[in-house]
Amino acid sequence: MTHDSMAATVLAPRPATPDDAAEISRLRSAFVLTEPLDEKWLDVCRDQLAKRLGPGGDARAYVIDAPAGGLVACALGLIQPVLPAPRYPKGLAARIHAVATEPAHRRRGYARAVVSALLDGLTREGVTLFDLHATEEAAPLYGQLGFTGSSALMRMTRLSEQPAAHAPVDDAAWLPPEEYAATVPKCTAFACVYFTDEDDRPLQLRSVCSPSHPWQLVGGVMDPGERPWETAVRECREETGLVLTIPPKLLATVHSLPGGGWPYSTIGLIFDGGQLTTDQIHSITLAPREHDEARVLPLDEWKALMPPRDFRRLNAMAQARRTGEAAYVGAGD
Repeated sequence: MTHDSMAATVLAPRPATPDDAAEISRLRSAFVLTEPLDEKWLDVCRDQLAKRLGPGGDARAYVIDAPAGGLVACALGLIQPVLPAPRYPKGLAARIHAVATEPAHRRRGYARAVVSALLDGLTREGVTLFDLHATEEAAPLYGQLGFTGSSALMRMTRLSEQPAAHAPVDDAAWLPPEEYAATVPKCTAFACVYFTDEDDRPLQLRSVCSPSHPWQLVGGVMDPGERPWETAVRECREETGLVLTIPPKLLATVHSLPGGGWPYSTIGLIFDGGQLTTDQIHSITLAPREHDEARVLPLDEWKALMPPRDFRRLNAMAQARRTGEAAYVGAGD
């Protein structure tokens, strides 16, 4: 056999069989996943893939054999049912789940060959809807094959409980960073400052735009790129005209779950602003679009002016100041 004929034989993809499951799992682990699998997880993937490549299974793959044994390239697809539509009349779709080539054999057309063979084979089975996650390096190839970009593809992983060590889980648990970021909870963050006068009476501002939460601490939502203390300093200056020159001292952390029409959790850091003198309190200059009054009252007198959960938070601030132990408050739920 000549060198050219041997190269042609190696380049020709063939359909994978269950016997190829171990090599496909190895290539996927080594060159697709962001964190390679250990031996036990490789065994789990091999056994599951072998079944799914068998008769009646939902996995399809095309591979290229290495001259010395093993595989140099593979393309793995998983078929899934969808409701039919004109562009996929049989109600069949496929995720191109893994495409990998050994580094020493790249830039020889192997990836194009196995992906093209896989797409052709799936099309013959009636699959007409395809999707995949493309790396920046591979995107031009998939574009040439007909794939187009879309911001509509979203993914999440929902596990009812922590899996036992090395127990099989959905492959979606292994995600590229940008896809994983889309699955984690989103959170709004704010930072506030707890001030009192020299008699330890809390100071609060009356909101002009939040009748359900009329009295608020000095502070607000973090801007992109800000650290919590930077937010506290900025909001204090904008809302009162006071300039914080003291070092940051965390007084409490506040957390609330989504609700009331707001889709995200909320987390806030409350810093101790210390005691203000009478002159400092009189010098407060309010931002009229946000607040119309700054008031100092004994803690007990605030209770009648605030919703119970808001007062519980204020009371936690006062207690944290007295004890020196930072508070955790979940009363904003």
